[in-house]
Amino acid sequence: MSEYGAGAGGGSVQSGPRASFGIRLVAALIDGVMLTAVGLVIQLILGRALGSVVQFALGLAYIIYLEGSPSGQTVGKRAMNIRVIDANGGGPIGPGRAALRYVGRIASTIPCLLGYFWMLWDSEKQTWHDKIATTLVVPTSAYPVAAWPG
Repeated sequence: MSEYGAGAGGGSVQSGPRASFGIRLVAALIDGVMLTAVGLVIQLILGRALGSVVQFALGLAYIIYLEGSPSGQTVGKRAMNIRVIDANGGGPIGPGRAALRYVGRIASTIPCLLGYFWMLWDSEKQTWHDKIATTLVVPTSAYPVAAWPG
């Protein structure tokens, strides 16, 4: 097993263990509450308009840095013992695909969150943003993290 967990180094990780909808939801709530709290403080300091722009930029940087790191974990994912990995090789997704995954979240949200619920009946438990970025969200028990944030 490599530093990125089972499946790293080019082997396919299709049909392995996946993070459940509930675990992913709790991780997203942890990140959301944390980012919202920081954003509200920023808006109080900078005003609503500029604060909103800064809040969006910080949220984007947070996701790109942490999900794009070798660990593939935000604070919420770390708390819930899950991580984002490349669907084809099991390794980290890097900042570019983390950014693509973030943009994909917008697509997952627009039609009444259908892109998030998609994982409930998808054979690989992928949301639309997972499919767009070719990623999987997996338990760290099956795909260990060597160091956080990596």
